[in-house]
Amino acid sequence: MNELPLTRQLQPKAPPATSGFALWNLGFRPFYLLASLFSAFSVLLWAAQFSGYLPSAYLQGPVWHGHEMLFGYTTAVIAGFLLTAVRAWTNQPTPSGVPLMALAALWVCGRVLVLTPFAMAAAVVNAAFPVAVALAIGIPLLRSRNVRNYFFVGLLVLLGVLTLAVHLALQGRFELSPRLGLQLALDVVLFIMVVMGGRVIPMFTNNGVPGANATRHALVEKFALGTVILLFAADLLQWPQTVIAMIALISALAHGVRLYLWKPRRTLATPLVWVLHAAYAWIVVHLALRGLSALELVAGPYATHALTVGAIGGLTLGMMTRTARGHTGRPLIADGFELTVFLLIQAAAVVRVFGGIASHGLYVVSVQLSGLLWAAGFGLYAVRYWPVLTRPRLDGKPG
Repeated sequence: MNELPLTRQLQPKAPPATSGFALWNLGFRPFYLLASLFSAFSVLLWAAQFSGYLPSAYLQGPVWHGHEMLFGYTTAVIAGFLLTAVRAWTNQPTPSGVPLMALAALWVCGRVLVLTPFAMAAAVVNAAFPVAVALAIGIPLLRSRNVRNYFFVGLLVLLGVLTLAVHLALQGRFELSPRLGLQLALDVVLFIMVVMGGRVIPMFTNNGVPGANATRHALVEKFALGTVILLFAADLLQWPQTVIAMIALISALAHGVRLYLWKPRRTLATPLVWVLHAAYAWIVVHLALRGLSALELVAGPYATHALTVGAIGGLTLGMMTRTARGHTGRPLIADGFELTVFLLIQAAAVVRVFGGIASHGLYVVSVQLSGLLWAAGFGLYAVRYWPVLTRPRLDGKPG
């Protein structure tokens, strides 16, 4: 994979428009905007609920928060990225216009329904969204015989199945711990991140930082990805915690070596690159804490939030910034505004993960402060990128 396919666009038959409303031109536009707005708003709601200021809804407390950040925010960003990337990888159309509006409406309905008593409707709609995205990218992948990326279709369907399983478990229709369902879905998202991270982070590093010499070692790559798959299997089959700890700690070491080979220290002067390295470093922290939590040396939520706030928050924000710039004809350079956003999310991760570890008495304050930092970061992204995502490309090309 090289960088060109991430920015190449399908050429239309008619001349491209140079003015007007462009939100529905390509998948990244509505889903990046919706994800950033929702992420900022929902985390503030969760912080208020956690502090006792708001009642719980159909999905209770932490389950609602985990569900919405995973099946709401994260899945929206994955959808926006894949709908855009698959069009570039295959030179085949992906949904735009009315079909893209329908996908966005399905996602919005899922966010609304979990706040209502209509439990089965919420289950069906939330499970349908990743499956619908799988269909939307599966058709162009099949038409172009892009075998290398077929697995994304399967992973999206798996996310849909896990979403449905979590809802049915909450309704007493299926024997499964909702937390286990969310953990398995997090494992799937982790696998997506380590695959895409391995493809793009070394490439972006070498393209954006002259002389960086980021490298990939075949054995390290296979071992690192294999340990994540093994961790999913261990969670699914409910292996002993000591085994899960061993897998997680070995995986942390493998991904640490992987990151080291990508030369993160050489990226410090390039925010659009170092933000991806910082996010990947949180994957290493997550796996290490996951191992320690399995040994009951630290609490599980710290490991979870190293992944969700640090890794998912940092990586999605970095990719949302980079792909939005690239696909709207803007230079791949982060300005002071974007640097502020990157730092806010990194601060949110540090506070959320290490605040409570440093002092149990700071736990509630760390949750509240982390939520405010996160909401500020994604709120600023939404404000900054609203005109970028709703207006046509600067170079007049389609997309």
